Amino acid sequence: MKRVLITGTAGFIGYHLAKLLLAEGYVVHGVDAMTDYYDVSLKRRRHQMLLQSQGFTATECWLEDLNRLSKIAREFEPQVIVHLAAQAGVRYSLENPRAYLDSNIVGTFNIMEIAREVQVEHLLMASTSSVYGANEDMPFSETDKCDTPLTFYAATKKANESMAHSYAHLWNLPTTMFRFFTVYGPWGRPDLALFKFVDAMLDGRPIDIYNHGDMYRDFTYVEDLVRGIRLLIDAVPVRPESSEDIEDGDSLSPAAPYRIVNIGNSEKVKLLDFIDAIEDALGIEAKRNYMEMQKGDVPATWADASLLKRLTGYQPQTDVRAGIDRFVAWFRDYYGK
Repeated sequence: MKRVLITGTAGFIGYHLAKLLLAEGYVVHGVDAMTDYYDVSLKRRRHQMLLQSQGFTATECWLEDLNRLSKIAREFEPQVIVHLAAQAGVRYSLENPRAYLDSNIVGTFNIMEIAREVQVEHLLMASTSSVYGANEDMPFSETDKCDTPLTFYAATKKANESMAHSYAHLWNLPTTMFRFFTVYGPWGRPDLALFKFVDAMLDGRPIDIYNHGDMYRDFTYVEDLVRGIRLLIDAVPVRPESSEDIEDGDSLSPAAPYRIVNIGNSEKVKLLDFIDAIEDALGIEAKRNYMEMQKGDVPATWADASLLKRLTGYQPQTDVRAGIDRFVAWFRDYYGK
């Protein structure tokens, strides 16, 4: 069974992906810096659960530490690398942009270097729907131009896509970038809307609703997301003989074994409907604090995920109400509320 190196295994998505791969018999080594961007005890709990599997080992390491990363990779000898670790969060990038430069640019460069060094069969790396920026035509397609990022976070992820394409071309390194759309679910991050809303509502605090609720998101349940990543591991891009060999709608590069894939639910949900579903799951009416649009935010995201389905036969489909119910059940159990 394949040996997979995953960065960010103590994180929300990394934990769920490692859990899925371990259940399927993969051997997984996790790398995580345990940064204090949010509650480190939540990260440590995720790792503790993964470490109960014989197939999982982990190292605490910063992405910026190339020598250490290189040593880890040489010893583990991964066939696949899935790079999920990053400084996340659109809003925090307004406060501390340098953290994004260090982690997302320097750290991602280091991951590409070790993927080249150990000659992995497939490098998969996380991007974000935020790269679509000021694009207005929806649903967003991987072949759309993405030259108008609205936050430094989105700019670093767009840079990662360009960096990865150059390495795929120069070193014939098969690379898949996936763009995530508003991921939610159990073990979620405390800075994400669902977590913040549930936490505030259970404590009787008001929730902040930006743009007066006139916002739409393509909410993607985390287990659907990691299932998509798992299947993309096997969809290794191959450099085409010519651009004429690329099918319409495929983001495969004409110059490299490189592809970008959206992973989303392909359904835009109004933020106010999302909040209504949380109220129903909790049996609590939210105290709503309506606010103006926050700097860097976009009014809507919506994925065209047809390429994912074409490549893997899979399409995320968890209904948002079912996903919220599962998150609420986890939150109440974990925090005893």
